[in-house]
Amino acid sequence: MSTDELAPRVAVIGGGQLARMMAEPAAAMGLPLRLLAEAEGVSAAQVIVDHEVGDYTDLAALRRITDGCTAVTFDHEHVPTEHLRALEADGLAVHPGPAALVNAQDKGVMRESLAALGVPCPQNAIVADVAEVEKFGLPCVLKTTRGGYDGKGVWFVKTAEDCADAFATAERTGVRILAEELVDFRRELSALVARSPSGQVAAWPVVASEQRDGICREVIAPAPDLDPELAVQAQQIAMRVAGELGVTGVLAVELFETNDGRVLVNELAMRPHNTGHWTQDGSVTSQFENHLRAVLDLPLGAPDARENWTVMVNILGGEQQTGRLYDGYPHALARDPRLRVHLYGKGLRPGRKVGHVNAYGDDLADCLERARHAAAWFAGELGEESE
Repeated sequence: MSTDELAPRVAVIGGGQLARMMAEPAAAMGLPLRLLAEAEGVSAAQVIVDHEVGDYTDLAALRRITDGCTAVTFDHEHVPTEHLRALEADGLAVHPGPAALVNAQDKGVMRESLAALGVPCPQNAIVADVAEVEKFGLPCVLKTTRGGYDGKGVWFVKTAEDCADAFATAERTGVRILAEELVDFRRELSALVARSPSGQVAAWPVVASEQRDGICREVIAPAPDLDPELAVQAQQIAMRVAGELGVTGVLAVELFETNDGRVLVNELAMRPHNTGHWTQDGSVTSQFENHLRAVLDLPLGAPDARENWTVMVNILGGEQQTGRLYDGYPHALARDPRLRVHLYGKGLRPGRKVGHVNAYGDDLADCLERARHAAAWFAGELGEESE
């Protein structure tokens, strides 16, 4: 009897590295995946054999890829909400569902929902023109309500003239613009939870993340020197948001820790998240496994940390990078036999996330040095003379 006959099949929409990293726990659990990829040879299509190339905005393609599947989940949040409702009407389990996912698709909707729940957020308002930005207050941050990621669709504006690009983008794309206050924050945190349809929730330790140029560069788990009460508050916010919005799967709540000792919600992501990649090697159950468990309403695994510290550092394509990422293995693995390396099978270009490394242990400074060195080595930022 084949695996397909023994276990339910899960469809995954989007062929990026998040879908790729779902494949490993799926294989271990004997769960067949079916993938809708945006192009042949993309990251997840290299490891998920049962895949089709198609457009996630095409309902017919979505119906083909989900035919015979028990549930569908996502590598990204961009599938049109009306298509997700149509799949639900077909009787498919859509996780997370459209009513929840719209809060990750549209920042304006997210802010309205969080305000209704009384969740602490930066001051914000939808703005239609420069005059409304000035009324809101400069300086501030402008964001497209839809389509932004990794710093794209975000503008830090000090003057009325600085707003031109944001409103030109809004006119070209038809999206709304959200204005938010510039928060005086100490650092950025992330509270990651998984929630099943039956209501079980697993919460990982709150982590600190370093963002540069809108891209997550590194994550420390748990967040060093975080007040225990603030850590509990961050986890409670994530669990409450997941429950009230009806999220199924992983929810990442990105937060600001302010200099006056508060947490404010910055963003929501309803899928496995970059700030949870440390869980692959640093926790009892990874975010990818618990996401699949939640999608199938299986009991969730323990989110406990395996070590005192885990550090995740992203590998980015570098300006000076030559050869293959694989060429970094001999040095990195010989130098640090406990290092864990995850490469995404992506082509190299400057600033692109092409992999990450995890280092874990009892000493935070040691973990930081090991992870940073390895990521820099793979990125071509170090040579033999650096040893």
